Amino acid sequence: METTDVTRAITAATSVAVSIGLPADDAVVLQNSNKLALRLTPCDVFARVAHVGQEVAQFEVELAQRLAEAGCPVCPLEPRADPRVYTRDGFAVTLWTYFEPVTPHTSPVDYAKALEQLHAGMREVDAPGPRFTDRITEAEEVVADPARSPELADVERVFLSGRLASLRRAIDDRGAAEQLLHGEPHPGNVLGTKNGPLFIDLETCCRGPVEFDLAHVPEAVWDHYPNVDQGLLDECRQVVLAMVAAWRWKRGDQFPNGRRFGDELLRALHDGPPWPTLDTLHERLGGL
Repeated sequence: METTDVTRAITAATSVAVSIGLPADDAVVLQNSNKLALRLTPCDVFARVAHVGQEVAQFEVELAQRLAEAGCPVCPLEPRADPRVYTRDGFAVTLWTYFEPVTPHTSPVDYAKALEQLHAGMREVDAPGPRFTDRITEAEEVVADPARSPELADVERVFLSGRLASLRRAIDDRGAAEQLLHGEPHPGNVLGTKNGPLFIDLETCCRGPVEFDLAHVPEAVWDHYPNVDQGLLDECRQVVLAMVAAWRWKRGDQFPNGRRFGDELLRALHDGPPWPTLDTLHERLGGL
């Protein structure tokens, strides 16, 4: 979210909390990307704020309720608020339970078990969702349009476009079983709590093979996930690298040091296997 919008977004979130009787005198920014994540105090509420029209917050709220009822390890909605999307000053605000972070961070074994439990619950929830290939299409559209990715070199535009198309075909040709997925279960979307790891940001849910989700997690995590198709996982890891590369070159991308990360993603795709995980690339760039 643009810096100029952050103050307004915080005001919108605190206004929503106060309007339903939750004391909110201050807010701590926990994360700022396409959405703003806040800790509202002293009521201790986890608020997520996005521009209206740039989110699928109602879908996320409804899905979170159903997954929590199914016993899935997801962050629950704030019980003192109605389970809905609140709108203020052009922002969509959702309210969630705040958990104090615990240390040490979630172990790879616990992470894998939680993701396996989430997937099991998602197989039981009859919820609509886009197919993972829709995400590939979005990336292809960014790459294909120089007006949307003006700083991407032409030679890299051709390379990235071809890689996205070939990986889509390769994954589809495998005919793997598909189900509802988190979509982006990377460490940034996992809360370490005293009750174990909990997943957040369900806006990214889509349907596809579980290996697509596993392509977003650290290597040590999928080592503990059962029955992984290694060939399919390699293809999914490549397509995730290619999609994220496309988004880092998108005009208006707000990811910190996004162009530098975009260069590193392209370099990883050119270099070939073994395919690095996203967290490995972040560490390579000093945690950017």
